[in-house]
Amino acid sequence: MELVAFYGFSAMCIGSALFILLTRNLMYAAFALFVALLGVAALYVLAGADFLAVTQLMIYVGGILVLLIFGIMLTQTPERQEATASNRVEVLSGRRFWGFLASVAVFCLLLFTLLGSRFRLGGDTLTSRSTLRTLGVELMTSHLLPFEIAGVLLLVALIGAAYLALNRNPSA
Repeated sequence: MELVAFYGFSAMCIGSALFILLTRNLMYAAFALFVALLGVAALYVLAGADFLAVTQLMIYVGGILVLLIFGIMLTQTPERQEATASNRVEVLSGRRFWGFLASVAVFCLLLFTLLGSRFRLGGDTLTSRSTLRTLGVELMTSHLLPFEIAGVLLLVALIGAAYLALNRNPSA
């Protein structure tokens, strides 16, 4: 049953990725990206990485994809001839060959990596044990200093962004 779910979610990810590549409408591509990200989160759950699955849903689906969809909806082309041509991507024909060549090279590299890997199916890889406890203990014991440094750096970046975003009036 788990193997059927794995192949189903994998086919869903690959199908939506192909739809993203082949569609010319940006809004349809964004919704296909939503399906692909959900499929990846489901694959994380099947692999037993529940923390990564929740992180995938919260950050990519909940934040970045919503921001991407808002950006698509709020940007408009200056001249509108047709209502259907507003969210289209124009591809230069001279670059298709190099893009196709690069995609084939990346595909061959990924296929070589996949075929060279040794996956254990069944057994102790697909257990119902949660990774949250292990991750929490590791973050709060042996990896506490890098965790705290990352938190302080994010706080400094947030304060700097808020300072730069202030509407400063030079005459005041």
